Amino acid sequence: MTVLSYWVPFCGHLTSPEAIHPRSGAGIVSLRKRAAHGIVTAVERVIEIRAKHDSSRLDKFLAEALPDLSRSYIQKLIAAGQISVNDGLPKPSDSVQAGDSIIVRVPPPQPLQVLAEPIPLAIVYEDADVLVVDKPAGMVVHPAHGHHTGTLVNALLAHCSELSGIGGTARPGIVHRLDKDTSGLIVVAKNDLAHRTLQRQFRRRQVTKTYLALVEGLVTASTGLIDAPIGRDPKERKRMAVVPDGREARTDYRVLEAFAQHTFLEAHPITGRTHQIRIHLASIGHPIVGDRVYGYRKQRLPLERHFLHAAHIAFNLPSSRERIELQSQLPEDLTMLLDSLRH
Repeated sequence: MTVLSYWVPFCGHLTSPEAIHPRSGAGIVSLRKRAAHGIVTAVERVIEIRAKHDSSRLDKFLAEALPDLSRSYIQKLIAAGQISVNDGLPKPSDSVQAGDSIIVRVPPPQPLQVLAEPIPLAIVYEDADVLVVDKPAGMVVHPAHGHHTGTLVNALLAHCSELSGIGGTARPGIVHRLDKDTSGLIVVAKNDLAHRTLQRQFRRRQVTKTYLALVEGLVTASTGLIDAPIGRDPKERKRMAVVPDGREARTDYRVLEAFAQHTFLEAHPITGRTHQIRIHLASIGHPIVGDRVYGYRKQRLPLERHFLHAAHIAFNLPSSRERIELQSQLPEDLTMLLDSLRH
């Protein structure tokens, strides 16, 4: 199969042909854009199939040919009449044939409604694709009900004017999240292609994360695996819980240090469900210290937030595919609590 594609990208970055379709021998043979009053209002990508093809579905073919666009987003473009095949409006299930000329019109990203705020960030790594931040406890990751300012996203927009738009206007660049009171490392995508690459790594469980937690009680086994499905709590819909019909959820843990009535351990989430580590540890009778949602309402130790810290993360860089590992030291409030238990 030979695929010739040409397009005009928004945001001023011209992607190489290999980034459009690495196995197709694609080449940029022309440029086309739609504009109004000098402002680009849409991006047209033209794909011409010049050789015999295996007649795959249109949406599947385009998702492979244009890796910065997801299959679901392509289906939305088809439904909106933004994709044409031989000047006709296709269906997602239509077959792709040799000789087809496909035009994909991608609307420009909507302007962000979230305000940039000059909030200091602890950046542990940054390149053209990704940003890794050591998030403090108490900072919400993205704007939501009751938290419209002071979030990580507000700070990111002041630091970096361009972020991936896949997460929507309220969550630009956000690939994964940390709870408000969880401190530690979080990865941010600076463009859509990096976002999808990172999402794929999370989905394939190629990203490894290590959390440090202090839990109530003495954990008897030095290592363990918690394999319990997580879903919406049927009794309290604002919480998650271990439920029979929930989504698969697995967490490894290893004991690091034991105290009189508490255990310091590291947890490795194999899956990535909401509040997974907090729920799993509580489900085996060892809720995290300071967790007033899944643990004790009346806490036994003087800590203003839950004792959970994202201390380590490893993933492949989107462009070079180099494996990178990053560490975050335990914050002072958690270190002081451990020292008090030791003494």
